[in-house]
Amino acid sequence: MVPTVDIYLQSLPLNRREIISALRTLILDNLPKGFQEGMEYGMIAYYIPLSRYPKTYNGQPLGYISVASHKNYISLYLMSIYGEGGAEFKRAYKKTGKKLDMGKSCIRFKDLNDLPLGLICEMIRKYTPEEFIALYERAHT
Repeated sequence: MVPTVDIYLQSLPLNRREIISALRTLILDNLPKGFQEGMEYGMIAYYIPLSRYPKTYNGQPLGYISVASHKNYISLYLMSIYGEGGAEFKRAYKKTGKKLDMGKSCIRFKDLNDLPLGLICEMIRKYTPEEFIALYERAHT
């Protein structure tokens, strides 16, 4: 496992490092206060630390956003679009004219130009930690 974000970025090929570094800056510029950056599950992750919310189902920090480089694409995991936010996100994405390649909360892309960055920033800003905890608790009761 890669221990830090900086080591993870340095391990990537230059083109991927540039894309993910730019995405990281975009995330950090839009991320509400109270989320923490680190490495989780081999990905760059933004989460609510256990010291703030320890009641997760798996004993891990409550993940909000993750970014990973894969063989053929980059993944952006936005938990703000998982479940109740997914349909609204898909409608908004379609309006941008960009092609959406998505799993449950995972958007797959090859270049930042593939993403509607305004919409992505909106989704990053969507929940404060308190609002995200409330969403998580509604989904797990």
